[in-house]
Amino acid sequence: MLLDRLLGFFSVDMGIDLGTCNTLVCVRGQGIVLNEPSVVAVRKGTNKVLNNGTAVGFAAKEMLGKTPGSISAIRPLKDGVISDFEITEAMLKYFIRKVNGRSRIFGPRVVISIPSGITAVEKRAVLDSAEHAGARKVYLVEEPMAAGIGAGLPYMEPTASMIVDIGGGTTEVAILSLADIACCESVRVAGDDLDEAIVTYLRKQHSLTIGEQTAERIKIQIGSAAPLAQELQMDVRGQDVVSGLPRKTVIRSEEIREALSETVRAITEAVTRTLERTDPELSADLVDNGITLAGGGALLRGIDQILQQATGLPTKIADDPLTCVARGTGMYLENLELLKSTMESDSDEH
Repeated sequence: MLLDRLLGFFSVDMGIDLGTCNTLVCVRGQGIVLNEPSVVAVRKGTNKVLNNGTAVGFAAKEMLGKTPGSISAIRPLKDGVISDFEITEAMLKYFIRKVNGRSRIFGPRVVISIPSGITAVEKRAVLDSAEHAGARKVYLVEEPMAAGIGAGLPYMEPTASMIVDIGGGTTEVAILSLADIACCESVRVAGDDLDEAIVTYLRKQHSLTIGEQTAERIKIQIGSAAPLAQELQMDVRGQDVVSGLPRKTVIRSEEIREALSETVRAITEAVTRTLERTDPELSADLVDNGITLAGGGALLRGIDQILQQATGLPTKIADDPLTCVARGTGMYLENLELLKSTMESDSDEH
């Protein structure tokens, strides 16, 4: 314990929300210090990160879909889990160094959030890549738990609260009570699927091919899950499927809502399935406590209305839903001694 405290003077303990789309880093006492896209630019054929290992985050996201043949911009996480081990390690190393500072002698203690549905092998990959990236000790916390803590739910109390965290790669649905998860479901349907649905719709209905960044922009600007008081429209530029030439077209929010409906339905079904499996006593609490939405997907207009209609429960969006998980990992750091027993760490397996 004393050694840990001593080493703490030489390093910065951090909480990491390792997301499919964005990685956020939270430092004890400072809040969120880094929020960058989970993208790495490498030289094709090798796993060498460009610009001496610094083509990570914003620098790499700008290259997505626009790289020349010799460079590829890679998102090393798919559906909330590591799909490319080496590149995840390079990305974590860059982020940890950026926050910890190069001059520090010791690596930090790191709390990382993981989807609740991942396998032991996938967990091991997160632990290993964080250790290789320079962490002194790694703790894993389940994402819905971190989101619930970050959203300010009364997770320590003997009352049920429900969190729905719609990220980029996974949607985590969980009922929390007494500092643990009473019932949860993790579905690999989330923000990325909303973007894909827009790409598919425009190709089919408008014979226009667009990239994922454009799809994301459409989702943010005019996307909705429920009818809007005032419907929106925007100009979209892309490539004509038939002629291969660039062109633009006008897209209405009603069309995008239709494109997103399938994915929104999958998220709604995951929520109702979780509620059906919940104990009656916990269900009773939810009548008053309702559902809290977190993650980037919570920002989709009207998704709270759709969930409220489907479940009959009051549904609210957490304050600053994008940073809930990262803030939750930060709070874990502050209560590490108290909550350590509920987390998995690298020492459990050695």
